[in-house]
Amino acid sequence: MGLKAGIVGLPNVGKSTLFNAITKKNVLAANFPFATIEPNVGVVFVPDKRLDFLKDLYQPASVVPTTFEFTDIAGLVKGAASGEGLGNKFLSHIREVDAIVEVVRCFDDANITHVSGATDPIRDIEIINVELVLADLDIVLNRLGKIEKKADTTKEKAVVFERDVLVKAKTALEKNIALRDLDLTLDERLALKNFNFLTLKPIIYVANVDEETVVVGDNDYSLQVKNYAEKENNGVIVMCAKLEEQLANLADNDRLEFLNTLGLTNSGLDKLIFATYDLLGLATFFTAGKDECRAWTFKKGMKAPQCAGIIHNDFERGFIKAEVMSFDDLMDLKDEKKVKEAGKLRIEGKEYIIKDGDICYFRFNV
Repeated sequence: MGLKAGIVGLPNVGKSTLFNAITKKNVLAANFPFATIEPNVGVVFVPDKRLDFLKDLYQPASVVPTTFEFTDIAGLVKGAASGEGLGNKFLSHIREVDAIVEVVRCFDDANITHVSGATDPIRDIEIINVELVLADLDIVLNRLGKIEKKADTTKEKAVVFERDVLVKAKTALEKNIALRDLDLTLDERLALKNFNFLTLKPIIYVANVDEETVVVGDNDYSLQVKNYAEKENNGVIVMCAKLEEQLANLADNDRLEFLNTLGLTNSGLDKLIFATYDLLGLATFFTAGKDECRAWTFKKGMKAPQCAGIIHNDFERGFIKAEVMSFDDLMDLKDEKKVKEAGKLRIEGKEYIIKDGDICYFRFNV
């Protein structure tokens, strides 16, 4: 599934440094605003120890982990919704992503210019979030201007429904309420989805701290971000982008050893990948055999035919059944044959909802 998150924030907060760590690419990271103008796109493997187990068990010819796409988007400034900085070009790039990763500067450094003069994470968050609200409000007002008269005169059910949903959105945005925080019915959410609203996208904050703080876990700035996000019911990952960039250039064993010396069990980057994955309601199923062991991303709640279709459209179109065993059962018994003998290999039909960690073999006929 082609899902991606956009890394956003004010200039010089560490977005491009974080992106360097994510992709191990040396994209431009400079000490001046708008060093990143065109969005840089990178694909990262989702770490999954279960795939390592399958590799050791099956000894396949190839191993394919699941991936997630991150886009580094140019720094946003106050007034972007009305064209300041890179303005609408920046906002159009955000509209193309599925989730927003908002990087917030939570460190002091006299050598790195702050676009607003001093470190203030809550001010920075609110600058960005207000610009996203204003951009969405502009779209709502434009659309209402086109359909309000038609809704009043024709009374067409679909047009009236769209008008009512947009009025609901307008009321919220004018109160600086993100659309993701509205209590929407499924039909209302589907109606708004077509507009690709920025504030309807799920968001997670990255509190970018210095190297000393990341070992401790928090500083005053990151605690402010956590308190702010908690009120919004959004998540926060505390990390040091500079440290993550250094870790990304190390071999696996060296990276683990370095983390251990710092008293850390996981890198901030891994935490961000898992958190973003979960933010979008994603999970992983596997296909496994001598030819290939592969992880596949799917949306939680998807049924067997839909997941089969992720592999190939023909699998969904001609779906017959799915042979399914759980990863936990295979790990416990350490042999596919023993899983079958224990009666834990299941035959599932079209209504089966695939679970995270399922190992599937789909049967189909086209």
